[in-house]
Amino acid sequence: MKRNIISIDKDKCNGCGLCISACHEGAIELANGIAKLVSDEYCDGLGDCLPQCPTDAIKIVERDAANYDVKAVEIKKSKINKKENLPCGCPGTMEKSINRNTNTNIGRVSNETNGEVVNSQLNQWPVQLKLVNSSAGFLKGADILIAADCTAYAYGNFHKEFIKGRVTLIGCPKLDDNDYYRDKISDILSKNNIKSITVVRMEVPCCTGIVNSVKEAMLKAKVIVPYKEITISINGVIM
Repeated sequence: MKRNIISIDKDKCNGCGLCISACHEGAIELANGIAKLVSDEYCDGLGDCLPQCPTDAIKIVERDAANYDVKAVEIKKSKINKKENLPCGCPGTMEKSINRNTNTNIGRVSNETNGEVVNSQLNQWPVQLKLVNSSAGFLKGADILIAADCTAYAYGNFHKEFIKGRVTLIGCPKLDDNDYYRDKISDILSKNNIKSITVVRMEVPCCTGIVNSVKEAMLKAKVIVPYKEITISINGVIM
């Protein structure tokens, strides 16, 4: 039968997960960083998720769809409650700023060998580019670090030299969709008056993808900001 039901534009979706918490029926989940309708029978077509979407990726359409099934929804909700299931199965999409000036003991790790104390310099959560909301408050007027995720493991002084004072966004240009990165970064540039972008990549050829995504994003958004690119060798030194 024809009825009203949601439609999600995957090209507009930024993977923030706000629609998932807004849907009381559990009809929406994240798949590969993009929101999707799990099943027609879970969606009542009322559109509680629409106002929560920051990119207008969700709309109500009329199409042939299975009837809304109250019993199936109750079973679905009971499973969600048992698993405490959030957008990605964890609290990973909840936006949070971390004030390092007042929380001086956050992220302090003591090296028992020489007594050295290493402080985390991470200023926000989440850090995965797929999970960050393009309209997150911590992005406003920020200096951004966009890093291939291997770089933090390869370079020992990563927090002090690169994360400190910047909003950190990470991803893997080998395993993820670089076109998605381009569009997500373009959206961030369009909305947030970004001050600068620092890209940190590994020396391996696949890391070219994250560099290209950033440069293409600036062209797409028509927003050119001060740009710096740093390459880390697999031996853990700046090239």
